[in-house]
Amino acid sequence: MIESSGEVGDEVGSRTPWYRSLFVQLLVAIVAGIVLGAIWPDFGADLKPLADGFIKLIKMVIAPIIFCTVVLGIAHVGDMKSVGRIGVKALIYFEVVTTFALLFGLLVGNLVKPGAGFDIDPQTLATGADKIAQKTGSGELPHTVEFLLNIIPASVVSAFAENALLQVLFFAVLFGLALAKFGEHGPPVILEAVDHIGRIFFTIIGWIMRLAPLGAFGAMAYIVGQYGLSSLGSYGKLIACCYGAAMLFLLVLAVVARVFAGVNLWKFVRYIKDELFLALGTASTEVVLPRIMIKLTEAGCSRATTGLVIPTGYSFNLDGATLYLSICVLFLAQALGVDLSLGEQITAVGVLMLTSKGMAGVPGSSFLALSATISAIGHGSIPVAAVALLLGADRIMDSMRVTVNLLGNCVATVVVAAWEGQLDLARMRAVLDGEAVAPRPEEDPMVAYTRDQPAGS
Repeated sequence: MIESSGEVGDEVGSRTPWYRSLFVQLLVAIVAGIVLGAIWPDFGADLKPLADGFIKLIKMVIAPIIFCTVVLGIAHVGDMKSVGRIGVKALIYFEVVTTFALLFGLLVGNLVKPGAGFDIDPQTLATGADKIAQKTGSGELPHTVEFLLNIIPASVVSAFAENALLQVLFFAVLFGLALAKFGEHGPPVILEAVDHIGRIFFTIIGWIMRLAPLGAFGAMAYIVGQYGLSSLGSYGKLIACCYGAAMLFLLVLAVVARVFAGVNLWKFVRYIKDELFLALGTASTEVVLPRIMIKLTEAGCSRATTGLVIPTGYSFNLDGATLYLSICVLFLAQALGVDLSLGEQITAVGVLMLTSKGMAGVPGSSFLALSATISAIGHGSIPVAAVALLLGADRIMDSMRVTVNLLGNCVATVVVAAWEGQLDLARMRAVLDGEAVAPRPEEDPMVAYTRDQPAGS
């Protein structure tokens, strides 16, 4: 078990040498990637396989980790009603917060007007549709009914083989509830097997995380080398608007965390700084999913709440993405000189509330969601091809999206855990203050793997 609340894997009273700190290693890697991409853009663009390889290694073990975590959490809770309440409260929270993010984005977009001054001629967007098709692979977002039906896997094997996280979560919940129903008469060998399998996969994650700086270096070198720093100037107002809105939204999340869970968000950011930097460097929140679940559980959230809320939030609680999309709708309208009415903006919010739920894992999902929204608004002066205007700025927005998405899901977890009485607030505050804490009462595979990990790994 972990016996300290600092870096995951630290021993009580030990100090991590600065050069072994994952935070320092990631910081150096990200800066080095930016410099290399700016000086040698062609070489930097060729380093994409480093990032892709690291992300694939993480994704390789996410499905079994979610399965083991959720099954053990639900089996230990042993209360089907409690599991149902966690799911319902999480979904209600997701819907309220993402809707607020959409409305907040519209408010910021109307006040700042990031697209004003572009004066784009719609006739120049003739090739925009082709560019969007190339970016998205001519794919499309699933309809709401299709998305919900896709949560049910065709088979248990296919859910794991396709790495469909919601399908794995769905099966894990059923499996955990079935085990819980047996109670004391259930086969303990099954729980022990799941427990040991979980430990094995978390040990593998510990090994993979040693490659995190290399993955972040390759990702940043590719992004800067491929897209260049010049696009910062062209889309300066839009970028400033999105990042400014993100900072304000994080203040809202800080208030929510404090009021509804008694948690200081800024201390929590310090606690997960390694994972935050890794998500920023790789422009992906999936790569930190296992580590975030570890940190939340060690800090006092129950395994059942963490296992249910975090994976579900990756599809239903994309606060950063929804904030970005609502601002971009207004950006496109303003760039084309179109004044959207209140009714049209409300229509946009309604469409984005649906399309944003099916974005996870879909290539070019933000462009597909915007295209669907522009079509639904039905304003003839805004061609769907106008979405191509965002191609030059979209990757620069990744840091904003992943930061808000990640912190939004962490806040959701602690709030739902607090509502369900499954948050050890005293432990959470001690951990966030950097104090030594006693091991969890139960042996937890989510944190036990860190015993033999070097400090700061």
